[in-house]
Amino acid sequence: MSVELNYRDTGGEGIPLFVVHGLMGSADNWRSHVNTWQQQRRVVAVDLRNHGRSPHANGMSYAEMAQDLLGVMDRLDIERAHLLGHSMGGKVVISLARLAPQRVASLIVADIAPQAYGHDHDAIFAGLRNVQRGQPQNRRQADDLFAEHVEDRATRLFLATNLVRSEKGGLQLRLGLDQIEAGYADIIQEPAGEGAFEGSVLVVRGGRSAYVPDSALPHLRTVLPQAQVVTLETAGHWLHAEQPEAFQAAVNEFLSRQDPGPAAPQA
Repeated sequence: MSVELNYRDTGGEGIPLFVVHGLMGSADNWRSHVNTWQQQRRVVAVDLRNHGRSPHANGMSYAEMAQDLLGVMDRLDIERAHLLGHSMGGKVVISLARLAPQRVASLIVADIAPQAYGHDHDAIFAGLRNVQRGQPQNRRQADDLFAEHVEDRATRLFLATNLVRSEKGGLQLRLGLDQIEAGYADIIQEPAGEGAFEGSVLVVRGGRSAYVPDSALPHLRTVLPQAQVVTLETAGHWLHAEQPEAFQAAVNEFLSRQDPGPAAPQA
């Protein structure tokens, strides 16, 4: 059953750009990029189910999440869109492109390949559970609870974007953590659908990330045969945050070739 997702729609002309975050992320993580892109085109940034301000619901399969995204397009009367997805969000947009290719103007896939991955989020789940149980009163306390399981400070800061003030005054997670953990076996699988998406595709990968190694490219090109691969050599998995200007440049150059968008206003 599809979920009515929370989204931010900037309005504007031309074919819209949808922005889809990754696991444990939200549309808020993309605010600065959206603020830049909206100067040239309409942008719709979504919160996937169990993330951000979207409802919590059982099921984290890529077919279900792709249907949720199609639901936003339908509610906004958007026939076709450029779809950008990072990590898990990249698998969501690949799934939508395979299931409903007529709705996709182009794909931008950020640091993920259309394949299954291993179980590598155990420490993150443990950190989130620790915060959930610990009921921190402030962000310093929350960071201490995260740090018992998550060593990397940048990862802890990212996870802390999911903290909101509770009615009792402390901090709580807005994630649907039970549903995400129950659906994790689906999250690490390959995208939904079969066959190849024959449309235009940009894959941006981090040179210091292990998610899209050279060994993944042959299979990637069977699923996305038109893929242009750009590597940001000094970036890791969160390449849009680590190298925002280079990421913007790669995306903007690609989109300018797909759809130039509305003309700039005359002085």
